[in-house]
Amino acid sequence: MHTRISKANLLAPCIGLVVCMTIILFCADNAKSALQILFTGAFSSAYYFGTFLNVAAFLITAGTGSAIALKSGNMNLGGEGQIYAGGFFACLILTGVKGNPILVFLLACTVSILSGACLSLISACLKEAKGASVLLTSFLVSAATIPLIDSAITNSKQGPSQNLLALPYIPEAFRFKSILPPSPLTGTLFIALALSACTAYIMFKTNAGKKLIIWGLAPSFAEYSGFSKAANSFASLAVSGALHSLTGLFAVCGTYFTCHKGFYSGMGWNALTVALVAGANPLYIILSALVLSWLYTSADIVSLTQGFSFDIGGIVQGVVLFTIALSVLKRGESR
Repeated sequence: MHTRISKANLLAPCIGLVVCMTIILFCADNAKSALQILFTGAFSSAYYFGTFLNVAAFLITAGTGSAIALKSGNMNLGGEGQIYAGGFFACLILTGVKGNPILVFLLACTVSILSGACLSLISACLKEAKGASVLLTSFLVSAATIPLIDSAITNSKQGPSQNLLALPYIPEAFRFKSILPPSPLTGTLFIALALSACTAYIMFKTNAGKKLIIWGLAPSFAEYSGFSKAANSFASLAVSGALHSLTGLFAVCGTYFTCHKGFYSGMGWNALTVALVAGANPLYIILSALVLSWLYTSADIVSLTQGFSFDIGGIVQGVVLFTIALSVLKRGESR
């Protein structure tokens, strides 16, 4: 599937903002104050500003993974399960393996990244062997993975002090330090930016990247040109899954310090939204992630500070994703 930046893509965040403002006007006790918080809340304190950038770091990392799959002609809908798996295996190793902290952390990183890559490779195998749709199989694999991890977390309880909803907290040695206390912002933001820039270079400046783009633009031409279909599917989906699971590791080591049920919720879909809004361009993903992170974070701040009985942020996320989905569907039907 080839993606490009369309007017509908750019309008999606605007529609989400309008919906958020409409909810505030009709439901807030003090609409003027709520609207002010919506536009300035993310910049009102070090905590909120750091949270906004921290969410953007997650969206850039996982969104880059989604962009790679999209550019190759695939749509990876398994981001939620891949992020969850990455965080789960990272936490499991960091809390269960004893030894040199550097070696243990490297082992956790390796296993975490491989977990997402392996999950996405299932879809690649099914595509090459049976012609199955990656869009469908990636979603189904993710849907099957999430309850398995939930069950593993529950069954890992070894004593009354351990929570049924989470693994034990990782040791202090493995926790990323905040660069903007008291917010959860860590150096992962710079790693995310570097990953996006490196992906853009590989995608647009190397032969391998250009072949990947051709597969997304004109698969028949790529096949007639002798480009390996299997190599495109396996490589792009493996890297896509790896970046999603790396996002899970970032969340565990930098924000939550444990793997709890549901920490991944919304991350995978929001990352896909970021990639679609950006037209799957890794550089545009940075701007897209910042805009959507601001919108989602601001909506959450309004919900928290204005005493709403429902989650505005979740509604806004759904509206933005639905708008993007309609845009993609419309372009697909017009071909």
